Amino acid sequence: MSEESPRAHLHDLMSGFDAAMLITYDKDGGMHARPMAVAEIGEGGNCTFSTAIDAPKIEEIEADPRVLVTFQGKTKFASIRGLVRIVRDPSLVEKLWSESWRVWFPKGKSDPSLVLLAVEAEHGEFWDASGLRGIKFAFDAAKAYVSGTRPGRDDDPDQHAKVKL
Repeated sequence: MSEESPRAHLHDLMSGFDAAMLITYDKDGGMHARPMAVAEIGEGGNCTFSTAIDAPKIEEIEADPRVLVTFQGKTKFASIRGLVRIVRDPSLVEKLWSESWRVWFPKGKSDPSLVLLAVEAEHGEFWDASGLRGIKFAFDAAKAYVSGTRPGRDDDPDQHAKVKL
């Protein structure tokens, strides 16, 4: 259906999201998820978020930089796993600044509490049932229902793939 590589498809899917769930590990080893506005989706599944240096997630990240980031829509889903680092870079803040961040950073781009979280992706995965892929999946699902089998969605690299980043 598509000539696009799974890696490029993952990037395209992620680029379509404005928000994601960032999952870190808390001090007891449990997972902690919270919604984050996406500041940037880079090559290779890397992504950037803004946060305050005194946010609880900073302590979690300093103790364990492993993260999972999930993106969810009605027909498109993606996740990446990797390591996150805290970035203090005024030129990058200038480049990525969104006026909507002012709610959390009243002093704007120069707010001293503003830092960026840069996720370096190691592994990604996507599920895409949008557009023609969705029609194909609906057909496969109907065929599976009638035959008493399961649809082969995970066998179609255009709809689902695991990607080493």
